[in-house]
Amino acid sequence: MLNNLPPLLEVRQITKQFPGVRALRGVDLQLGTGEVLAVIGENGAGKSTLMKILAGVQSPDAGDILIDGRPVKLDSVASALESRIALIHQELNLATNLQVGANIYLGREPRRLGIIDRRKLNRDANEVLARLGLAVKATEPLSRLSIGKQQLVEIAKAMSVNARVLIMDEPTSSLSSYESEQLFKVVKDLRAKGISVVYISHRLAEVRELADRVVVLRDGANAGELAGEEITHNNMVQMMVGREISQYYGRQSHPIGDTVLQVDDLVTSKWPKHASSFSIRRGEIVGIAGLVGAGRSELLQTLFGIDRPIRGTVRMNGKLIRLKNPRDAIHAGMALVPEDRKHHGLIVDMPVRENIGLASLRAHQRFGGFRNAARERSDSRQMIDKLRIKTPHDRQITRFLSGGNQQKIVIGKWLALNPSLLLLDEPTRGIDVGAKQEIYRLMEQLAKDGMSILFVSSELEEIIGMSDRTLVMHEGRLAGELQRNELTEQAIMALATGQN
Repeated sequence: MLNNLPPLLEVRQITKQFPGVRALRGVDLQLGTGEVLAVIGENGAGKSTLMKILAGVQSPDAGDILIDGRPVKLDSVASALESRIALIHQELNLATNLQVGANIYLGREPRRLGIIDRRKLNRDANEVLARLGLAVKATEPLSRLSIGKQQLVEIAKAMSVNARVLIMDEPTSSLSSYESEQLFKVVKDLRAKGISVVYISHRLAEVRELADRVVVLRDGANAGELAGEEITHNNMVQMMVGREISQYYGRQSHPIGDTVLQVDDLVTSKWPKHASSFSIRRGEIVGIAGLVGAGRSELLQTLFGIDRPIRGTVRMNGKLIRLKNPRDAIHAGMALVPEDRKHHGLIVDMPVRENIGLASLRAHQRFGGFRNAARERSDSRQMIDKLRIKTPHDRQITRFLSGGNQQKIVIGKWLALNPSLLLLDEPTRGIDVGAKQEIYRLMEQLAKDGMSILFVSSELEEIIGMSDRTLVMHEGRLAGELQRNELTEQAIMALATGQN
């Protein structure tokens, strides 16, 4: 272990089974004092189940957990917190109607004579926020903060329990580049102070930067371990998927056709002082890069009619269109796969078939407005086959599928309408490396078949790997455009930070 110290936390032969699924099969794990341990694996590998067991959310069917060499029973969140283990959830677990400090100490408020001591609460919360480097006051309403800052408040909440072990599940999924860098500094500072961190992330560049060791899970079992200079992108990918990915993005040249989308002087409601002009051609994959808050998602939402443009013109296949609502965009041949698939792309408690048929309900309805069940069934089977959606059948409830398969369902929902332009907002957010590669292959195939794709991504590697051209945004304006042979991280960041 790190610094030759005995394990602070040890997991021995942990097993967990759900109806029809064996989530963990004899998993072993050790964590040293002051160590950053990354746990990686594809969706369904067992990472989340293992972390929930360590946090007391779920109980194992078999196996042992030891802290400082002594067996412990983590049968509740309270018992885990008593053992000074805190889990930072990927999904925010905060009350937006309360202040920041109240969120940090929710359920653990300091009291004086039976009454909440708000002065002490806010003083202690400000100390935690300062340690985190978050320039927010404890008395500020949480609802006023961006999603990225709310994520940092979630981290502050975990730090406030004086944890010896912090479990971070995809902590940067909602953070800007600056906020992510701030988090990395915090993680390194915690390590220097002897606090151990279990770090889960699909972003392998983060793992390379932060991890002292990497434990890889595959199909609910240990697949291997990497340390030091062994922690490379290729080694991690090969261990996760059980095979070597030689051409991760696999771009191939193919003919680019006429202009499909022409945007002139488009002004969004979020950035009323800046106008955007650009075009997309048939069979072209165009990326949109920029820092969080630069206006990338707002641009897609305006193009899709979710937000009304202040002014400007949009033409699809040479025809002027008025974007009063998404129905106008769909009628013109557009489709949008949103960033938050669970809330805006799917109805997770409905079966796969109904989700795939959602966008086509009106287009394929029978006389009298009745559902076209036969067409819905046909589209569902076709998309499951075409997109290689892993589901036992199309009546499976969508929430029980992996993130990657859920994302394919959202895409399939729109492909059933055969759009001319596919808008993708963070298409691989929160999915594993194997599922990412399948999304990239699908994008490539769709473009080869003549579909135009405009996609937003916060991962520079993804932008560089998949784009024919890249539009770079800075504070609501198009700061520049880069051709494929010009795409480098330095060139993108120079434009994204306003250095042009």
